[in-house]
Amino acid sequence: MEKIYLSDAGPKVSPAIYGFYRWDDVNESTSSEMEKIVNLCLELGINTFDHADIYGDYQIEELFGKLINNKSFKREDIVLFTKCGLRVPGSSQPDVRIRHFNTSGEYIVKSVENSLKKLKTDYIDIFLLNHLDQISNLEETASALLKLRMSGKVKNIGITNFSVFEHQLLASYLNIPIVTNHIELNLLNTSALDSGQIDYIKQRYMRPLASAPLAEGRIANGTDEAAVKLRNKLEQIAPKYNVDIESLAVAWLVKLGALPLIGTKNEQRIRNIVNSFSVELDHQDWYELYQTNG
Repeated sequence: MEKIYLSDAGPKVSPAIYGFYRWDDVNESTSSEMEKIVNLCLELGINTFDHADIYGDYQIEELFGKLINNKSFKREDIVLFTKCGLRVPGSSQPDVRIRHFNTSGEYIVKSVENSLKKLKTDYIDIFLLNHLDQISNLEETASALLKLRMSGKVKNIGITNFSVFEHQLLASYLNIPIVTNHIELNLLNTSALDSGQIDYIKQRYMRPLASAPLAEGRIANGTDEAAVKLRNKLEQIAPKYNVDIESLAVAWLVKLGALPLIGTKNEQRIRNIVNSFSVELDHQDWYELYQTNG
């Protein structure tokens, strides 16, 4: 897969990105499973990996760091995202009573230091705020992000699940660009098109990052009316392109200029997503899929 620029100010990344946001169940086999998935991604040309402090009950970063430490691949050959802001109760976080957000300057710096240690790296390619904390001091938040970037510990700044107004608000406090916004986007959830998120992301010369590109398997296996209706339409169109319906569904995102953020552990599903880049989706087919549940 040919690497592309994430934005006019961001780094080059693989057109598909693998994220560990669905790795909730960490057990004794997780390390070997992770190595297998990461090696598959690298084989397919995916060199960009998305983390967060909370993934896998706050354990996934450390497991990934062990892969780097074991020299399974070179640090300079991959692009690392990680994020903080969303805090959830977990066995390793006895002080967290309820799900909440914290993007205070103090917490951001602490989180980056922890992530660097766990990932066994000197820098994070893109550090993201996971949602906006409505009660943190944004001047302190911006100051912390700027200092981390100036130190070289963080190369770029991004955001996750920010509305247009939240995006604009944070940007007004920064004198460095925000290079990405992760949003949920798939054929069963096109709200980002209606809310203006996609338009604003493009206005800022960024590529949308689409999490849950296959609606967490719902497109292929969902039994609700919307999923069944969409699947029937995909099955009707897919033979024209000689691809799996999942490849076609992700090709719809690619046509929009989005980068799919893969979360599945299913190897065939990962391959289906990669195969989407070989699809030249017809203009009218794109709109036919878009309007299926409209």
